[in-house]
Amino acid sequence: MKKGELIVSKIMNGTVIDHIPAGRATVVLGILGIDHTIKNRISMVINAESKSMGKKDIVKIENRELKSEEADTIALVAPEATINIIRNYEVAKKMKIKVPESIARIIKCPNPLCITNNDVEAASRFAVISKNPIILKCEYCGTEIDDRDALNALACG
Repeated sequence: MKKGELIVSKIMNGTVIDHIPAGRATVVLGILGIDHTIKNRISMVINAESKSMGKKDIVKIENRELKSEEADTIALVAPEATINIIRNYEVAKKMKIKVPESIARIIKCPNPLCITNNDVEAASRFAVISKNPIILKCEYCGTEIDDRDALNALACG
């Protein structure tokens, strides 16, 4: 590959998620509900070289712009990620992912005795205790989890 050559071609319209920690691009696809049935072109680069991160992953999704709740969920597994909205091959909007102060309905509490696992009317809610590293605390039972636990507890995956 020549210096400056693109690994993956540009997209006309859609979303590019950059600065995903190496090895987590497939988790991001899962969060977004992307599987083999999707009709849009998806590009994924795993373990790309990065000056700031050493290695990183990148996901490009053609003809789809992320919703804010999707970005909130991605923040749990890629808190340093950036989201670029592409329109007509140009970056129309660039956002740095922000870990929210609290997270509702995205993660299931891993405590089997938590009311959120035993009452259909009680939706899970976690307070963000630390953003780097990610540490969350269930607002119902007090169970604390880190980013690895959050990956395992994602309600969408």
